[in-house]
Amino acid sequence: MVNLEWYRTFKAVYKTGTLTGAAQELFISQPGVSLHLSSLENYTGYKLFDRKGRRMAPTERGKALYNFIVDAMIKLEEAEKHFQRSTEKHTPTISVGMCFETFQITLEPYIATLPFNVIIQFGEYPEMIENLEKGILDLIITPQMVISKDIDYEAFSKETIVLIGGNNVDKETLNAVASLGDRNALEDWLKQQKWYGTTGDMEHLRRFWQLNFNKYPDFRPNYIVPNLNSIVRCMASGIGLAVIPDFLCHREIESGQIQLLWEGDPKLTNTLHFATRKKTIYADEIEVIKKIFRDETVLAEMIM
Repeated sequence: MVNLEWYRTFKAVYKTGTLTGAAQELFISQPGVSLHLSSLENYTGYKLFDRKGRRMAPTERGKALYNFIVDAMIKLEEAEKHFQRSTEKHTPTISVGMCFETFQITLEPYIATLPFNVIIQFGEYPEMIENLEKGILDLIITPQMVISKDIDYEAFSKETIVLIGGNNVDKETLNAVASLGDRNALEDWLKQQKWYGTTGDMEHLRRFWQLNFNKYPDFRPNYIVPNLNSIVRCMASGIGLAVIPDFLCHREIESGQIQLLWEGDPKLTNTLHFATRKKTIYADEIEVIKKIFRDETVLAEMIM
C-alpha cells in the first residue's frame, strides 16, 4: 500500500531539485528522503529521477507522475493547514556528528531538555564533514578542518592531550626521571608500565609520542577497551597509563580518582570547532547545541 508521505517527499524533491533541499523543506533527514523516494520507485516500478551529481532530474515517468498528483497534493496540504489544531507546531529534527566520548561527556545529560528532535551520529571526522556538505548532518564538533566554500568553522575550545595514570602509578619516580632531561630514559620508564588503549583509535598516543620522543610508539597497550571513557573508569582501579584529551578526565583528576602525570613538553593541543553549512534552516536549534558546549567549556576551565 502506498504511503502518502512518499508522494509528499516526491513532490519536494521535484520542486527543490535536490535530496538536501527536500530534506530541509520537510524537516526530515536526507536518508529519510532517499528511503521515501526509493520506496515510491519500487511501488510504481519506474525510475522517477536521474541523479546528475547532486541534482535530481525527473524522468519522463517522474514528470507524468508529478503532473498527475500535484493538484491533489496541494489540496491535501491546504486541508492539513486549515484543519490542524492551531496549537500544533512542527518539531524540527537536526543531525549532529561528534565522537562518542564528546557526546557522552558533554551533550548526553542535556538531550532530554532539548525542545527539538536530535539524531546523534558517530564516525570518522572526514566522513562526518562530507556528510555535513551533503546535508546528512547539520552540525559537527570536530578538531579537524577541511576547507570548503559551503562550510563555516567556529573555534570554541582547546583540548590538551595529556598522560594520565591510576593512583598506584609512581608519579614521584616519573617526575625524577623527567627532571633529568634524558628523553630516552623517560621513554624507557614509560614503556615499562601497563598501558590502556582503545579498539579503534590510537591517534592520541601516536601524536603525543611523536611530539615528545620524535618517534612513534613501538609497543602495544596491555588493555584494549571500547572507548576513552572506559579507560578513565578502568584506571580508577589504580593501575595503568593512557594518553587522552584532558576534558574527558578533568572531573576524575579533580576528585582524586586518577592522576595527571605529564602534560608533555611541548604540549599537544587541539582546537575544537563547530562546523555548519553556511546556509541552514536550523540556525536557532544549532545555537542551542552550541551554547551547551560553550557553557560546558567554561565549567571545565573553572574546574581545571
